Amino acid sequence: MSINNSKNSIGVSQSVLYRKYRPQKFSQVIGQDHVVNVLQGAIKEGNFSHAYLFSGSRGTGKTSVARIFSSEIGCSGNDLYEIDAASNRGIDDVRALRESVSSFPFDSKCKVYIIDEVHMLTKEAFNALLKTLEEPPEYVVFILATTEMEKLPETVISRCQTFTFKKPNQETLKKMITDVAKKEGYSLEPSSADLIALLSEGSFRDALGILQKVITSSKDKKVSVEEVEMVTGAPKSGLVNTVIKSISEKKLPDGLMALKKVAEGNIDMKVFLKLLLRNVRYVLLLRFAPEMEKEIKEELTDEDFKFLKDLSKNKDSNISSATLYTLLTAYENTQYSYIQTLPLELALIKIIGHSE
Repeated sequence: MSINNSKNSIGVSQSVLYRKYRPQKFSQVIGQDHVVNVLQGAIKEGNFSHAYLFSGSRGTGKTSVARIFSSEIGCSGNDLYEIDAASNRGIDDVRALRESVSSFPFDSKCKVYIIDEVHMLTKEAFNALLKTLEEPPEYVVFILATTEMEKLPETVISRCQTFTFKKPNQETLKKMITDVAKKEGYSLEPSSADLIALLSEGSFRDALGILQKVITSSKDKKVSVEEVEMVTGAPKSGLVNTVIKSISEKKLPDGLMALKKVAEGNIDMKVFLKLLLRNVRYVLLLRFAPEMEKEIKEELTDEDFKFLKDLSKNKDSNISSATLYTLLTAYENTQYSYIQTLPLELALIKIIGHSE
């Protein structure tokens, strides 16, 4: 098993944003107060567990919190070990881990083993780990991290104190993106930050990765939504609005032709549908919750806002809550469809066909 301590394993250039802005202390962790507060309380009382399990989707801060916790309980870089279970998943790897555990810390009062993607271990490896996990030396703490909790044996889960990391919401991601861009000397249009947040799919790491590409390609210090679209390959808002207009005006051929262009442009249909859902939702909110107009306007370009605002005022528009629900169903079905545009094509036929 390749067991690297953090002193040797972290050597990535600080110009990489997700490394540069990775939280170094609990006060810098965003959106995981329910985890941080409990861990801080345990440290304060000197009553922490010998085994923790951090679960949650990628890029939500599991490894960062594990490292901060390790530092807070007095583990130095020399005694912090990070193991990738995706590459070290067999029984021989776990046996090597058990041998490592038996040695005393170098210069700390404890040793911490962070095992990432722990669900990748084989059944035999899990069985070999159980005894050590249940009764480790008093100076050892295990922190297991996984994106797929359901794949872990109950015998492992029951031996750990478990925490579930939440995906950050759109607003949290937008604020983080805007703040980091400002620190790097760039300004983002609100619509630019909103699009990056949407594309990151609830991952802090992905959001900073996208931001990195965008600002690296920017010709000046101001990042427009058009630049984000160009760098990321996200669908242009005009194409999204063409589909919305076809729904509103009950023009099925126009909508289907727009989807043909989406397919020809090799645009990710899930991203396209996310933008479509967002804009249709805004039409309904502008219609039924006009007090939200200022907030919505800040999320969009002037052109998009005017387009959606006009639609919200149109009493003959075909856009309704039923429309949004049908589009949401298409989004959910997209991941299972061999033909990526098919769920949305069927949705348009259902929405417009039933209204004709």
